[in-house]
Amino acid sequence: MSKRIAIIGTGPTGIYTLQHLTGLGQPLAVTLFERSDKAGIGMPYSPETANRWMLANIASIEIPPVVTPYLDWLETQPDDRLAFYGLDPDNLDDRLFTPRLLLGEYFRDQLLSLVDRAQGAGHRIEIREATEVLDVIPRDDGMLLMTRGGAEGPFDRVILATGHEFPDDDAASRSYFPSPWSGLIEAQLPAVAVGVMGTSLSSIDAAMAVANQHGRFRRKNGLLRFESDAPGLQITLMSRSGILPEADFYCPIPYEPLSVMTLPAATACLSETKPLDALFDLIRAEIMQADPAFALRIGLGGLDADSFADAYFAAREGADPFQWSRDNLAEVEHNKANRITVAWRYALLRMHEVVEEIVADLPDADRTRLDGGLKKVFVDNYAAVPSESIRRVLALHDAGVLSILPLGQDYDLTREASRSVVTANGQTHVFEVFIDARGQVPLSSEDLPFPTLRAALLKAGFEFPEVAGDYSLIGAGDFAGRLTLASIPYLMHDRPFVQGITACAEIAAAIAKGVATGQRRRLVS
Repeated sequence: MSKRIAIIGTGPTGIYTLQHLTGLGQPLAVTLFERSDKAGIGMPYSPETANRWMLANIASIEIPPVVTPYLDWLETQPDDRLAFYGLDPDNLDDRLFTPRLLLGEYFRDQLLSLVDRAQGAGHRIEIREATEVLDVIPRDDGMLLMTRGGAEGPFDRVILATGHEFPDDDAASRSYFPSPWSGLIEAQLPAVAVGVMGTSLSSIDAAMAVANQHGRFRRKNGLLRFESDAPGLQITLMSRSGILPEADFYCPIPYEPLSVMTLPAATACLSETKPLDALFDLIRAEIMQADPAFALRIGLGGLDADSFADAYFAAREGADPFQWSRDNLAEVEHNKANRITVAWRYALLRMHEVVEEIVADLPDADRTRLDGGLKKVFVDNYAAVPSESIRRVLALHDAGVLSILPLGQDYDLTREASRSVVTANGQTHVFEVFIDARGQVPLSSEDLPFPTLRAALLKAGFEFPEVAGDYSLIGAGDFAGRLTLASIPYLMHDRPFVQGITACAEIAAAIAKGVATGQRRRLVS
């Protein structure tokens, strides 16, 4: 008898989960539920949350193939389709960053191809579009899903792959957007003072969504310029430090192994009296071995887990953010052209994945210390943005449209009916439009949109959901062992660096392994 599986959500996590499940060699009956009209696109890659100028923060080489590798798929697309997205068919390569909308088209195409292939192999696959799951209810014979059309199921296993979650569009107004995904793309905004909270890629994209309504980017003689037709437009990005993200840097992929910061070495730190300090000893040793010059430049030998972040950001925070970006852009473009790897950057990039494996087991005090220091370094490193995004930021600044406001540690934000007021460093700034673009925050059990599951977790005392290695839910009574939690916002409390398409694929592989193991155990018993 085929194992009955429901996957709620058909973005990258849901797609990769289906891919790995159908590769197990076991007969499956899988139903995929998607609340939007088109399955397979994923919220960050949909026309409702992105336009054709917004870039995905992942290169082709990093995207795990579904049926067809992304670059191969791009090379089969019509020239006019690529041109619409600003891509030159003669310049496609595996390090290219492409628009989010195009990546969404790829994933939808891959889902449909994957379903055809799975059905040809004997699996029963059904996609239920425009179907929102309202609740998940455990019964003796399986799990029921409640939708507006009634009950669906029962299912042997339910996999929650609902992806990012942000405030509903209902919370937005003509002057305030609680996230870049809350109606900003469809909104017609006036050319006024616009405040954007955050300086990450999400914040840059929010600025682009506004700017493209009042001008356009032009490239001439290799330089990108912004031509505005609205003199009243003033966009301000703001954050506590007022620094911009750095441009994505060249490094070998797949990652080379680390020398000092191995998973066994990091795990051993948990047995030390001061786990975080022991962990930082490994970080310091790895960087010193990889890049002695950088270590000497920031005085790494005299730093600890609490002072490293300040030393790491010191030069950048003391510089003009736009000049720093120009210099950094020139450096990374030179390195990409010549395949040069900056050793300390590459070391940090690889180490954050090892550190994440033990974060949930750190003592509370050490976790607080990590969040206040080392976490910021790792996030800054892996959240480097496409070079083209930096070029656009610089073009907007050169056109007199974009500025940056360092807020410091003590600032005040007041929302009024038709404006937002920010007070920082003794000055008051008024914005007629305000966009909160600080990105996804960890969500708790109370945030779950499924009432029965939410009540079971809270009754069992789980402030945050806990999952096993295969992402099966731990605790929560009748849900345990039958519900898999693969929704990234609910994993972020214990996995603060979990993000992106590669993480989706890794989560999917672990889920499938758990399903296969569970099936074998039942057959044996």
